[in-house]
Amino acid sequence: MLPTAHRRLAAACAAFAAAGALVLAGLPGSASAQTDPAAASPSSSPAESAAVGKTSPGVLKAMQRDLGLTPAQARARLVNEAEAGADAGALRNALGRSFAGAWVHGATSQKLTVATTDAAEVPAIEARGATAEVVRHSVARLDAAKARLDRAARKTATRDAPVWYVDVRSNAVVVRAVKAAAATSLVSAAGVDPGLVRVEETAERPRPLYDLVGGEAYYMGGGRCSIGFSVTKGAQQGFATAGHCGRAGTATTGYNRVAQGTFQGSVFPGRDMAWVATNSQWTATPYVKGPGGQRVGVGGSTQSPVGASICRSGSTTGWHCGTISQHNTSVTYPEGTISGVTRTTVCAEPGDSGGSYISGSQAQGVTSGGSGNCRSGGTTYHQPINPLLQQFGLTLRTTGGGDPGPGPGEPEPGGTWAAGKVYAAGDSVTYGGTTYRCLQPHQAQPGWEPPSTPALWEAA
Repeated sequence: MLPTAHRRLAAACAAFAAAGALVLAGLPGSASAQTDPAAASPSSSPAESAAVGKTSPGVLKAMQRDLGLTPAQARARLVNEAEAGADAGALRNALGRSFAGAWVHGATSQKLTVATTDAAEVPAIEARGATAEVVRHSVARLDAAKARLDRAARKTATRDAPVWYVDVRSNAVVVRAVKAAAATSLVSAAGVDPGLVRVEETAERPRPLYDLVGGEAYYMGGGRCSIGFSVTKGAQQGFATAGHCGRAGTATTGYNRVAQGTFQGSVFPGRDMAWVATNSQWTATPYVKGPGGQRVGVGGSTQSPVGASICRSGSTTGWHCGTISQHNTSVTYPEGTISGVTRTTVCAEPGDSGGSYISGSQAQGVTSGGSGNCRSGGTTYHQPINPLLQQFGLTLRTTGGGDPGPGPGEPEPGGTWAAGKVYAAGDSVTYGGTTYRCLQPHQAQPGWEPPSTPALWEAA
């Protein structure tokens, strides 16, 4: 912890949606995956410009610096990742129990690979423009094995085997261990088939770092943390942050030491999520602090796929970018194990905790913890934002304008879709007499109705 198509037209809409411009159905142009980075230049098409139109220039510059990209490559990467997320979601729904994960790769994320346990599904995968990989284990089987490890960790010492996750690229549950015997003990206690597990040696020992600040600072007692994302709950304004920063009832002051608010809910360990309700002196804005203090707009909370680019804001180390290594990771801190976090290659240092992770304009999560530093490199973990919003019934403040109020709004007449509700991949809703299935995890917003957002919904 770190406290103190027509496929081309559908793909175009998909890219806009996940990049923060969601109501663009019917706009001419194509945002299909680019193998030529130069093809994503601002003048190439209005569609491709729209796909990154709500992404801060500071995010693009940080991506260029940390991922070794040109300006054209950074823009192309966001377009490709937006489309890949929609395609992967559609294939997850289509393949069902044979789905074994998806990931992007290549300098501009121009390649999407989708794994399946059924060779007969290869043509369907390739028809979406993805590369098919036939593997032994479905992602559901791997997730179930990891869940058994999570349960066993409650009664088994895991300090010497501090990290485990489902690695879709290697089709295994990976346990990273300082001592191999600790990994063996955990796997045995969980009753997991050893054939599903790969043990990796590591010197990594994630730990809490309480003394400095990340993102926009706030203080609680003798410690400091950082604001993740602005949220609302009805008329109440506040912000999301890490659970280890404070317990319910803990008072906070802002970066200027002015009275700010109080922790309303906090979960840690198990998860690492919390929110603070602020007083009337503070206004929730749809921005996070970017490089040089400039504002970076938050367009939504669509979760990016494995391999996608991601950037982090922290006052200790500023803006840094990397890629998403794995979702659904468990990590053991001295205080206990937390599950369901995302592992990334973004560096961080003490004081970056609670701060914002963002892909393009889409909120991803709040900094939990990590190891290493921004001089030699490191690994970090963030608490995904959508489960946090769902846990506390919060609404993410975004640049989209409309605020659906306290948690889920009223369903569309005759339907079940509702703005403000958090949806997971595979969830079903009805809207306008049609049933839709969710492609990518997100919190719904006004203007993100299923017919208008093919990046997020497909007709069932």
